[in-house]
Amino acid sequence: MIIPMRCFTCGKPIAHIWEEFARRVKAGEDPGKVLDDLGVKRYCCRRMFLSHVDLIDEVIKFFEVGRV
Repeated sequence: MIIPMRCFTCGKPIAHIWEEFARRVKAGEDPGKVLDDLGVKRYCCRRMFLSHVDLIDEVIKFFEVGRV
């Protein structure tokens, strides 16, 4: 869905990095190198990025159907 504001394990703020990470990975860069460049060192924070599935565009369709 939407990337969490903070890491579930350590509480470090991570949401502000998501757009840069997603843009660079979509451009073809290695996700591990991108996380290193962005300063995400802890493995608990790294898993938040690597395991995230961005489904918000799919889910929002269902909420827009009922609106007039």
